[in-house]
Amino acid sequence: MVLTHSLPLVPVPASAAAGDGRMPLTDAARVHGDSPAAAQLIDAIERRTGIRPFPGDGTTKPGDITLRIDPTAAKSEGYTLHVGDRAEIVGADEAGLFYGVQTLLQLLREEDQGWSLLQADISDAPRFGYRGVMLDVARHFFGVDDIKKYIDSTSALKFNHLHLHLSDDQGWRIQIDSWPLLTERSSSTSANGDPGGFYTKDDYQQIVEYAASRHMIVVPEIDLPGHTHAIGVAYPELVEAPVMNDELIADSERLGQPLPVAGESYLGWGVGHSSVRIHEERTYDFVRDVVRELAEMTPGPYIHVGGDESHGTSQQDFDHFVARATAIVVEAGKVPVAWHEVGAAAGIAEGTVGQYWGMTVPQGSHAAEAAHFVERGGALILSPANVAYLDMKYSADFPFGLAWAGLVDVRTAYEWEPASVLDIRDDAILGVEAPLWSETTRTMAEVEQLVFPRVAAQAEIAWSPKDAPERAWESFRVRVGSLAPLWKAEDIAYHPAAEIPWSER
Repeated sequence: MVLTHSLPLVPVPASAAAGDGRMPLTDAARVHGDSPAAAQLIDAIERRTGIRPFPGDGTTKPGDITLRIDPTAAKSEGYTLHVGDRAEIVGADEAGLFYGVQTLLQLLREEDQGWSLLQADISDAPRFGYRGVMLDVARHFFGVDDIKKYIDSTSALKFNHLHLHLSDDQGWRIQIDSWPLLTERSSSTSANGDPGGFYTKDDYQQIVEYAASRHMIVVPEIDLPGHTHAIGVAYPELVEAPVMNDELIADSERLGQPLPVAGESYLGWGVGHSSVRIHEERTYDFVRDVVRELAEMTPGPYIHVGGDESHGTSQQDFDHFVARATAIVVEAGKVPVAWHEVGAAAGIAEGTVGQYWGMTVPQGSHAAEAAHFVERGGALILSPANVAYLDMKYSADFPFGLAWAGLVDVRTAYEWEPASVLDIRDDAILGVEAPLWSETTRTMAEVEQLVFPRVAAQAEIAWSPKDAPERAWESFRVRVGSLAPLWKAEDIAYHPAAEIPWSER
């Protein structure tokens, strides 16, 4: 079966065929099924159309929608979808049913005659098991309601992991009972002196549970051993004095930002100046306590320990630290995740997952560092900065974002292939993640302008078969443009990039 532009779906399904007509959606429509996805579908249809379908009793009539689970329908997270005179979604599991609902919502169309669903037959399942988005809540803080909205908007594109960057030089954002000064002294500010904040344990539980209801796993990150100035504001004995470097000084002068001062909140966004004290045993007591408390409140398998841009730490000390830190995560019963620099250390815990943030053409030792995770029995998450970083500017004059990895328009974000970046086995690629660093974004609306529509490109790369007939730019730009009415209905502040033909309804 071949997908045509008459099925405007993102990400493009593994197999799909358009029907010849439409299924009218009226006030008499009913949704059958006892899955949580049924209630979510009813609410989403009402938000989009003003029509609220009734819960059904299992006896269908034309215009009804049925949701059911059949483990033989597809592989995990997969689904089949049929829209004729009535609609049926069959999920391999609850996640597959949820993703089938997201596809069905993209088939909704408004015409002069009213609302209807495009007829279609679809069989679908993901390419990669790990499909992630990352939000930096350390440089600028985003509250629980903002996080829930981000979960809604990205899970609708079939992302299934939310990586929260919970600590950095600018702030500490998660309550840790055994080290209470972290939030008392190191959470009140953000980059540029903007207001800060932190998540209580109850807040974090809300986020985890809400994410789970959308089939998303939360991946918490505590960045170590660098990016740790905020730890030193709370506990000076844990962190070395800032180490200045020429790039940091030049950037601070160019941006009019202060240099870091030991014991004071850092309001700039320069990197590479901070390090925990590698040879103090109390440092590892701290890491062990933080990891233990994070593990207790995180049901997902992963804890991210950072490891990037530790320019204030010698290589020998860095290697010693990351070997111990990854082992501490394993002792806590979790899988460690770390940025690709951690692969330089010979002794990282076996099974540690690496996150590659280098360029699509690797520079220096980045490829070797990434490969070491695989050699140690781990896998890799790919986040090449020059295509997958959602905080890069679309164009030089875009009001938000940075440009150190290049300008990333929508086409650049779309036209890359995960299996072509590194010389590793295809099965060593756990998946794809699209990070958003928040130096320049103060509100969720500003975040969304950087994220949408480029996150849809990353969704298709992570979900769809690379050889699907419509896995091409000219098809994608039309299909992603068709999402505009849905994004407007969900109050997503997407950037109307000129390269996309945006639909009105």
